[in-house]
Amino acid sequence: MARLLLAFALCSSAFAAGNTERIRDLATVSGVRVNQLIGYGVVVGLDGSGDATNQVQFTGQSVQSLLSQFGVTLPPGVTPQMKNVAAVMVTTALPAFAQPGQQIDITVSSLGNARSLRGGTLLLTPLRGADGQIYAMAQGNLVIGGAGASSAGSKVAINHLLAGRVPGGATVERAVPNPALEADVIHLELNQTDFSTARAMADAINRSLGGDAAQPLDARVVQVRLPGGAGRVKAIAGLENLEVALAAPPAKVIVNARTGSVVINQSVRLGACAVAHGNLSVTVSTTPMVSQPAPLSQGQTTVAEKSDIRIQQGAGTLFNVPASADLAEIVKSLNALGASAQDLIGILQAIKAAGALKAELEII
Repeated sequence: MARLLLAFALCSSAFAAGNTERIRDLATVSGVRVNQLIGYGVVVGLDGSGDATNQVQFTGQSVQSLLSQFGVTLPPGVTPQMKNVAAVMVTTALPAFAQPGQQIDITVSSLGNARSLRGGTLLLTPLRGADGQIYAMAQGNLVIGGAGASSAGSKVAINHLLAGRVPGGATVERAVPNPALEADVIHLELNQTDFSTARAMADAINRSLGGDAAQPLDARVVQVRLPGGAGRVKAIAGLENLEVALAAPPAKVIVNARTGSVVINQSVRLGACAVAHGNLSVTVSTTPMVSQPAPLSQGQTTVAEKSDIRIQQGAGTLFNVPASADLAEIVKSLNALGASAQDLIGILQAIKAAGALKAELEII
């Protein structure tokens, strides 16, 4: 298992000195961002799989409020009992520079105890931003990527039935003001903090524009002064396609303790060390035992359990792990230990504590 896992890490760590990437893949223009929108709505047209309105009170209240807008008023104290309606939350991301009339996709998720949203239609729902203003209106038929059925207490479901999408289901009603392109100076924000990348990006821009047009302000932000007379959009488009020579990334070993995944990048170095690894297994077996009462004793038959616990520890072998500066040699050395993925996590932590692992060990 560990052999396959580390082999995957070898294939997925393709960084090397001299590798180049475009600026558009390394950074974004400051202020050019998406804005999250959210709304509360009602889905109708469900085939008896909606909210139980006697349990989810706000669904019935929402329907009453909706009907009142069309002149339908229910008697006081009457809660409609419906099976084809579900209360939902609607979410989406408003792209930068989105204009009124533009259509965007939305995600619809059940809020009550509906069993399925399949076949439902979202009624007109306002979508608000963090400032409480309405920026889009949503409505449309849901696309659910799943199916399910239930009968006589049995239930089967494929994928998830309580969340779906409406492609182009929201129409932008208000544009978000964005002054990012109004100034002659823009800021490029790196996706990952790195002084070397910031310096290399500034050098690439200066070679293209000439002079000192770009200056790294810190390990995250590069300030660029756009040339006079050139269109800002045209100038930024030219900058985005510039190639930046990247330095080798910081040496890192990423460990996911929940799944047992271990990923090692190309910059990791391993010092000489010796590792002893032994296997420890614990087996618990339970055997049911029936106790019968004596004849005419009016006793009852009882069932007891007999547990047998065994602990087996394999012999530990001391392995000599040589110093390695190449990722393939590191993988070969760790595979020689014959440890499982979970054991490998503990071994890497011990090697790091001994000072032989020349990398940052990050556990997620």
